[in-house]
Amino acid sequence: MTSADDSDGDWDEFMDKFTEERYKNGFSEDNWEEEMEKIPLFMTKAPEEIDPKTHPQLACLQALIHDEDRTPEEKAVSLKNEGNAYFQEKKYEKAVVAYTEGLKVNWEDQVNNTVLLTNRAAAQYYLGNMRSALKDSCAALKIKPDHLKALIRGAQCCMEIRSFPEAIRWCDRGLKMHPGDKKLTELRSAADKHKREAERDARKAMAKEKKEQGERQRLLSAMTERGIKLRLPKRRGSDDEDEEQGQGPALDQLTQDATGARVFLDDQGALNWPVLLLYPEHQQSDFISAFCEASCFIDHLAVMFGEELPPWDTDRKYLPQNLQLFFEDEEKEVLYQVVPDMSLLKVLQHKRCFVKAGSPSFIVLVQGSPFSKKYLSEKTLKRW
Repeated sequence: MTSADDSDGDWDEFMDKFTEERYKNGFSEDNWEEEMEKIPLFMTKAPEEIDPKTHPQLACLQALIHDEDRTPEEKAVSLKNEGNAYFQEKKYEKAVVAYTEGLKVNWEDQVNNTVLLTNRAAAQYYLGNMRSALKDSCAALKIKPDHLKALIRGAQCCMEIRSFPEAIRWCDRGLKMHPGDKKLTELRSAADKHKREAERDARKAMAKEKKEQGERQRLLSAMTERGIKLRLPKRRGSDDEDEEQGQGPALDQLTQDATGARVFLDDQGALNWPVLLLYPEHQQSDFISAFCEASCFIDHLAVMFGEELPPWDTDRKYLPQNLQLFFEDEEKEVLYQVVPDMSLLKVLQHKRCFVKAGSPSFIVLVQGSPFSKKYLSEKTLKRW
């Protein structure tokens, strides 16, 4: 028989070893926080994926949650709670999975199924899946037609997809069953405001379209009367350099220049064109945003090359009286010389002059210059 003194001696010996020897399988000072984090009870954050090798205890708990031996009620409630936990952590995709699994349990408790549907609708809503959220809200209302959260969520989804009349119908349906509900009242007010704004914008767009169609028709008539020919740019995959498909389709291609310029009819009924002047010798260009068809080329050249010459003209040779103008028939690869005293309209009425991409373009050369002689020697030239 062991005496009390022997027992005390054994205890003292154990305590001495405990304080003097380190426990071989214990947590170290360096990794104790990491090890504690592996224990479900002390976890501060659940892992994204539960690997049985790295988190065996958590894997066991998860297996218990999905244990086939549990009743449908236990499974459904557990999955609902799991989804709610993910929802609180803003892990909406995982919440959707949990709620979906809960609905698959086929528990006959319709109240719980309604909650699962509305909760899944909420998760889908925050994921931006408005159509799915709306579908779940509708399903929830089939079970419980007066479910407030489903009614609110359905109205919110309609707002997000900018279906404002439908949002109003959802709100009206909800307010019949929940008169004076603050959230539904606010949603209805917002939906009505957006609906009126959308209708106003639609009216403005329609009026603008009608105005543009009228302007388009007036432009088309003016060009047809003058015999001005438009040409579509070459389409990808087409063998034709340019395509003539009637004035209408070509007129649709009269897109604005980067400056915002576009052909227009002024108050006197004259066409004003954005015109491009090209200087191949210096690889430069000028843009006249509104060249009236009645104006002559020399009028613009006198202003552009009058007292102050462009900085790239270092030889000071681009004087109005020295300049020659040409338009190019790209199809026949022919240059036609333009007399500077001619009006823009007369040039555009030439049988081989086509307006491409909305802007007539002309080549400007210095008469008799070495570059001009070389440039023209490589082209087929036809005089007016």
